[in-house]
Amino acid sequence: MTKLRIVVSGGGTGGHIYPAMALIQRLKERDLVDEVLYVGTEKGLESKIVNNAGIPFKTIEIRGFKRKLTLENVKVLQLFLSSVRRSKKIIKEFRPDVVIGTGGYVSSAVVYAAHRLHIPTVIHEQNTIAGVTNKFLGNFVDKIAIAFKEAQDQFSEKRKIVFTGNPRAQEVATIEVNDRLKDFDLQPDTPTVMIFGGSRGAAPINRTTIEALEKFSKEDYQVLFVTGRVHYDDVIKKIDSLSLNMDNISVRPYIDDMPEILPDISLIVGRSGATSIAEITALGIPAIFIPSPYVTHDHQTKNALSVAKNGAAIMIPEADLTGDSLYSEINKIMSSEETRNKMSAASKDIGVPDASDRLIKVLTGLVK
Repeated sequence: MTKLRIVVSGGGTGGHIYPAMALIQRLKERDLVDEVLYVGTEKGLESKIVNNAGIPFKTIEIRGFKRKLTLENVKVLQLFLSSVRRSKKIIKEFRPDVVIGTGGYVSSAVVYAAHRLHIPTVIHEQNTIAGVTNKFLGNFVDKIAIAFKEAQDQFSEKRKIVFTGNPRAQEVATIEVNDRLKDFDLQPDTPTVMIFGGSRGAAPINRTTIEALEKFSKEDYQVLFVTGRVHYDDVIKKIDSLSLNMDNISVRPYIDDMPEILPDISLIVGRSGATSIAEITALGIPAIFIPSPYVTHDHQTKNALSVAKNGAAIMIPEADLTGDSLYSEINKIMSSEETRNKMSAASKDIGVPDASDRLIKVLTGLVK
């Protein structure tokens, strides 16, 4: 098979960047890439992540439109048009076989420029609710790859849609149980629930977990409580004031290699971002989702409901979250191995452990 020259663009949040990085990694593993170029923004998170990975990286300047009609949007439109011109120059110099956008404002200019240059284009939508950029690009690209089947309702051109799952799933699917719980002063052979509010942590999840710790301390399962670095010191002060027996509880600010510990976890409690769901379902881990109510279009709630309706997870709206409700739902699952096994099987049923390979098939199918 001919190796690809590929331009990848996606930025703004890890949810757009990590699937792109997983795709690139899989292309390299299969020796299917001749050369790859990542186009992002200088100030975006992608700048640090992509450069640290040693992947060739070029930048354009672009901003998102305001949701209200303002004079600022005139400047944003001018910036978009200039970023399309810059993207065309980058693409002409690199001469890619195919261009893929994984979301974020930066991909709008790059993918649209590729379309204008008659180069095959693909977008990847990670969520149940499509972002503004992908909705715009859906009118121009050759293929629309989706990670949730519910997302197909977001695009008018159904013939372009291909269900691939999220490339991040394949990146973690082969990780096996590895006794990593020892690193957190926990027993590797004891059922363990991990409570995690994301890289920065989530104050409501932290607060209610602290409220439930006394009850958790009396159970025969373990709790790995990951607070987020920002909240850690404050959480520790509050826990110290409780004077609890913490033999079965470990509190950490963050876990740098989070995917490596996932196979050792019996139940995950946390937000319902697309990347987290891809990882969890690829490994078949039961979950309790507490969607962030602060994300655009409340897409985390839609993501969580998509998994919950299959019996792989339950959802607690943040408005209903208390120490008692959190403990009650966790305890129901952790007290029943049969329940966990059923949820695990349901999770694996909707997981897509070959997501990167599916997306690669879409890309190679467009290259004549």
